[in-house]
Amino acid sequence: MGKGGMSVDDDHGEEQNMAAWLVAINTLKIQPFNLPPLGPHDVRVRMKAVGICGSDVHYLKTLRCAHFVVEEPMVIGHECAGIIEEVGSEVKALVPGDRVAIEPGISCWRCDHCKQGRYNLCPDMKFFATPPVHGSLANQIVHPADLCFKLPDNVSLEEGAMCEPLSVGVHACRRAEIGPETKVLIMGAGPIGLVTMLAARAFGAPRIVIVDVDDHRLSVAKSLGADDIVKVSTNSQACIFDSLVLEFER
Repeated sequence: MGKGGMSVDDDHGEEQNMAAWLVAINTLKIQPFNLPPLGPHDVRVRMKAVGICGSDVHYLKTLRCAHFVVEEPMVIGHECAGIIEEVGSEVKALVPGDRVAIEPGISCWRCDHCKQGRYNLCPDMKFFATPPVHGSLANQIVHPADLCFKLPDNVSLEEGAMCEPLSVGVHACRRAEIGPETKVLIMGAGPIGLVTMLAARAFGAPRIVIVDVDDHRLSVAKSLGADDIVKVSTNSQACIFDSLVLEFER
């Protein structure tokens, strides 16, 4: 959860807050999840949509993702949106009833990266569902108000939950300096590949080719606007890229 994932007793008399706890390999349990006190700059949010990320699956299957290891029960989930239920005494920009997308990373706000506006690189980041920080697959969470972003009326809560993975695609396009003269090749038509494709189109890319081993994923990519799709072989010895490169350079 927010606030660094410190669970404390919650006795304000409201309904018991429940969450999906990862307790062992391939084992989730719905158990009570106590919220921290609401600080003056915090909000309490009722979760309405939470995506399941590849990292959540890694934790579920192996109890680890890269060098992060689950050593004690942890609430999963970080792609999320919900409705504000309560605001702290100093919160001015949000009110109960607001629909918000949530930034799942709480940075220190003090290091050089944070001061330069690159808080995603903060070495002291506390990120939902990254051990030992709890995630957001819960009835409610408490989170800093300035990391909750009000959704326009034409954006659903499900779409709001996808803002976090969409930001990965936007960041990739910025790093690659995608523009109206940039042809784009995307390796993989999974969720991140697809949001990167959508972001690249929004950045003005005139031609986008997307590659995958799965027919269904490629059909989804085509339906979402890929100019060309290429199915590749899972045989590492197969020479599959010559024709792709020739086609892409056309």
